[in-house]
Amino acid sequence: MKRIKLTVAYDGTNYCGWQIQKNGITVEEVLNQTLSRFFGQEIAVIGASRTDSGVHALGNVAVFDAEVTMPPDKISYAVNNLLPDDIRIQKSEEVAPDFHPRYCDTRKTYEYRIYNAQFPDPLVRLYSLFVYYHLDETKMQEAADYLVGEHDFKSFCTPKDEVDNTVRTIYYIKVIREGNMVRIRINGNGFLYNMVRIMVGTLLKVGMGMIEPIQVKQILEARDRTRAGHKAAACGLTLLEIEYPNESFPYSG
Repeated sequence: MKRIKLTVAYDGTNYCGWQIQKNGITVEEVLNQTLSRFFGQEIAVIGASRTDSGVHALGNVAVFDAEVTMPPDKISYAVNNLLPDDIRIQKSEEVAPDFHPRYCDTRKTYEYRIYNAQFPDPLVRLYSLFVYYHLDETKMQEAADYLVGEHDFKSFCTPKDEVDNTVRTIYYIKVIREGNMVRIRINGNGFLYNMVRIMVGTLLKVGMGMIEPIQVKQILEARDRTRAGHKAAACGLTLLEIEYPNESFPYSG
């Protein structure tokens, strides 16, 4: 029995998020079905990040246990032939039997894309939020800087009963404009439910001149979800990468 780590990319447009649920097809469900068919045994992956419905990923991580005879690094090539076009394994490798993608120290990087122009661009509509109000990215960056560091992000999450600790560390937030596209890249040690989308929704209010940058600091300190902005649409969000700084890959046995 080996534990195999997968780096998974997917277009989340047609999926009800990562985690298996009753109301629609999910990325986890497709991976389980495909891997089970390929290996001829029941496979259940464990994902690192349970992305929401409509959210995309370039580097989500999942592991599974199976009786594997082929070289672990070749699994990605073989299984990709069976997966739908909107899900692709970017890398497969063996890891230690006790490696768990959610219970190790991590650094996650998300990017939120905003298409800021007079009219929408049909070619980017599935992977960005359209905003026709001019956005001041300099003020958005000033506001974002207040969120960097270790803070209680209770104001920037949708409450969940099983989450007691709302303290997280944000290592950096970069707001970058490239023509009509504004990219907000956020790197941290973990994220609460809807945290990135609520942070983006709040930064959008700053960019549109509805609130001043300093008010983001006040919202953070208030620890009150009603003070922050709306949750930004899922389509603009992509999980770029999950890093495991204290782990060594691949596993050599």
